[in-house]
Amino acid sequence: MTRVPFAARVAAGVVVTVVEEARKLPGTAVTFPMTVVSEILAGSMRLQQQVTALAIKGDEAISSLPLVGTPAQEQPSWAVFDDDHATPPSLNDDEELDVPDHEPVAATGRFALYSTPPADVEEEVQAETSTARPEIVDLVDYDALALAQLRARLRTLSLDDLETLLDYEADSRARPPFLTMLENRITTAKAK
Repeated sequence: MTRVPFAARVAAGVVVTVVEEARKLPGTAVTFPMTVVSEILAGSMRLQQQVTALAIKGDEAISSLPLVGTPAQEQPSWAVFDDDHATPPSLNDDEELDVPDHEPVAATGRFALYSTPPADVEEEVQAETSTARPEIVDLVDYDALALAQLRARLRTLSLDDLETLLDYEADSRARPPFLTMLENRITTAKAK
């Protein structure tokens, strides 16, 4: 048996490949314009990045030259900042700046439930209920818990502890989301 020459085998392979690609053509013809456009856009973006990188290197090189250099960065006339017009306070040696001593305002709205309560609210609640604070309140640090933190700890508490926390919440701050969550957990615990 004689073997077909290499060139003829390559030519046959090219013909088979052309036929296969011709069969795929109807499916690829639909996506071909999008592929071409995306390749052109990606190429132009790469070119822009390369040109910008060259410009930055050129700026660095030019600014290091002693004779040419670039002019110092000047503030445009349209760029006006508050500090430009404010006169700095002149302080004597015995004067101090007036710095406000209050804390930033706590979050409000729906996000307030998921953040830690401010310290002054905690202190108020502890002062109001210091005589009748159940042990479980201190054990889980209930007054400092945000809603999400309470949700994470509810499964570890017994039914008695949950009812105690519900009574405590109802008597102290009476926050509806906390009350609802505790009531739902008590219902679930009773059903088990």
